[in-house]
Amino acid sequence: MKKFVLVASAFAVSLAVQPAVAGEKKAFAIVNQDVGVPVFPYDIKDRPYEVLGEVKAGVRKATIFSKSPDQKKIYGELWERAEKLGADAVINASYGDAHVTAFSWGKANATGTAIRFKADAAPAPAEAPAAGQ
Repeated sequence: MKKFVLVASAFAVSLAVQPAVAGEKKAFAIVNQDVGVPVFPYDIKDRPYEVLGEVKAGVRKATIFSKSPDQKKIYGELWERAEKLGADAVINASYGDAHVTAFSWGKANATGTAIRFKADAAPAPAEAPAAGQ
């Protein structure tokens, strides 16, 4: 009976802790405010970074009557793949219109470049004018 109580108590504690962990949001080094993840349709020029590789995603519609995937959903899929590579952001993200295929009612393909900021990646401060000029 003591084993059962101990196991039940441990299970109850794990359930109590789980929602707090699941609800935490990851702090990003940089965020695209429009979509809430660090995916950008342009290059980042103010911070040094290394390229980890190209990421690709295909986002499907559920039915022929469903809306085409929006930018937020597509960028979320790109970020999910880049995060697995250890990326800090995705740059040069692009995607096309959803098109019907033999296996899908509509699929939008997206690509981007996964990057990781270098250790000295703090944005460079603006140069102060030299004294006497």
